[in-house]
Amino acid sequence: MPILRRWRVAALSVIVTLGLIYYLRNNPNAGFGSSRGSTYLQKTSYDDGKFHWTKHPDKNPVSELIPLPTGTPKKIPAVQAKVPVEDASRKEERLARRAAVLESFTHSWEGYKQHAWLRDEVAPVSGKYKDTFGGWAATLVDSLDTLWIMGLKQDFEMAVKAVEEIDFTTTEEFEINVFETTIRYMGGFLAAYDVSEGKYPVLLMKAVEVGELLMCCFDTPNRMPKTRWDWKSYSEGAAQKAGRALVSELGSLSLEFTRLAQLTGDNKYFDAIQRIDDHFQWSQNSTKLPGMWPISVDAAGPHFNSDTMFTLGGMSDSLYEYFPKKYLLLGGLLEQPKTLYENFIVVAKEHMFFRIFNPKNEALTVSGDIRMTGQDLKEVRLEPQGQHLTCFTGGMVGLAARIFERPEELALAEELTAGCVWAYDSNPNGIAPEIFRVIPCPKEDGKNCEWKEEVWYDGIDALHPSAAPHETSEDRLDRLKDHATKQNLVPGLTYIHDKKYILRPEAIESVFIMYRITGDQKWADTAWRMFQAIEKVSRTEIAAAAIADITVSPDEVKNQKVDSMESFWLAETLKYFYLCFDDWGSVSLDEWVLNTEAHPLRRPGT
Repeated sequence: MPILRRWRVAALSVIVTLGLIYYLRNNPNAGFGSSRGSTYLQKTSYDDGKFHWTKHPDKNPVSELIPLPTGTPKKIPAVQAKVPVEDASRKEERLARRAAVLESFTHSWEGYKQHAWLRDEVAPVSGKYKDTFGGWAATLVDSLDTLWIMGLKQDFEMAVKAVEEIDFTTTEEFEINVFETTIRYMGGFLAAYDVSEGKYPVLLMKAVEVGELLMCCFDTPNRMPKTRWDWKSYSEGAAQKAGRALVSELGSLSLEFTRLAQLTGDNKYFDAIQRIDDHFQWSQNSTKLPGMWPISVDAAGPHFNSDTMFTLGGMSDSLYEYFPKKYLLLGGLLEQPKTLYENFIVVAKEHMFFRIFNPKNEALTVSGDIRMTGQDLKEVRLEPQGQHLTCFTGGMVGLAARIFERPEELALAEELTAGCVWAYDSNPNGIAPEIFRVIPCPKEDGKNCEWKEEVWYDGIDALHPSAAPHETSEDRLDRLKDHATKQNLVPGLTYIHDKKYILRPEAIESVFIMYRITGDQKWADTAWRMFQAIEKVSRTEIAAAAIADITVSPDEVKNQKVDSMESFWLAETLKYFYLCFDDWGSVSLDEWVLNTEAHPLRRPGT
């Protein structure tokens, strides 16, 4: 390590330590556990009439902590392509697009500041507020690093000052969602601390506060967390036991707890999540679909072999997303996440990814769902539906193709991303619905996938057959055309399970990653097309609104606004759009790892 860098690290350590001491002395409800979690400085009495969380000594203490891997980070292959060449005209266009995204963010942020400051969400139609994630200012915390990245430093410092008012010892919620609290709050504080280069110690303090709160849910006989945590029962001294959990909620804590361990030097945070990943490794080949894990698992065992439903979509997604990202965050010093990824992706490629029929005969791939059926539950049945939530898959495959040196899968990453872009471009409003059904190309003959309108109608008919006993071919065609029109089915879609759009980021996430990996201008142009479409339908006088039915005609969509704007609109969606038009080195994928809420965490050695 160069002398200058060592000096900077030492100086930063001193600054942080002094900041911690000052903060602890002036904020008695904050503190640090020891490496065994035995101590925590916390205020013992309150006069606000509310019930407050109290930390207790562990009933199920760890005898020996699993330490963070140590050593010099491995040399990992570069993720990003070389800086694209741009002339003056192209640069002017890029900066104009960036300015448009910045204006959109500022509009929604100002709406939040005016109508919902220190609440979880602003209601973008009524101007009211909602507390959906503990009442701990989710939008504010989720937006911190975006503010810094976009150069809004004055607002960033105002928000940092405000986070001191957030009291994580109390909430109106009966149960705390451990996954959401981890990715939004802990991830938000850690990323803001990292991007601001440790200049605001309070951000690490608040990350520790959240970490100490969440560590209590790991106090179970097998050290598996209660993912929906009854914090009041815990505070009253009740014993805890893990129960059934969504696999994504159990398996998507690793980045945040790892980074907290790296920054604090406290191995208990890494130990907590590494025990979970060890169980994933031990069970990987014993599920109903060996190589992957089902949506629902029993964390009390833990047992992973009872559920028969497998997906990369909702309730599973970020479990898989975090494998290559954990590898990066640990500097390649732990092989386990690489092994877990490489074992699962083989299964996904064989059973879950499929080419789809589409009018332009493009090479488009979608990630579907799998149900294990048959008497012995060993028959693989593909549910050929796409989810907006699975649109992260293209970016994940592309990232892993780079860092794990799997170049043959870059084409697959492009096809998966293109499949989601097609779902956007095919819709009359230029935005994909939440869940939709498509037609798989023949697996045994992928080349036999040329578009035929009758194949599309056959797909619709299979889901919606006629009740008439004797239907002529002409009547059948008329019926199917009428059904497609009434259901807003564009050619290639056979059913739309969920027609809403809630400002989701997954599609633009993959577009951003593919742009950084390839440097191909087509991805930046795609991002701009998507941004314009979303901005057109979602903007309100206050902020941006979700859409109840994105499949209606452009003339009708203005009446579909829902009074909801989740915090990921500012944390993820607009951040990814902005980064598609920002300088090439901004949040470089060779220096940062983005958690599932798009919070950038600093990679070691960068």
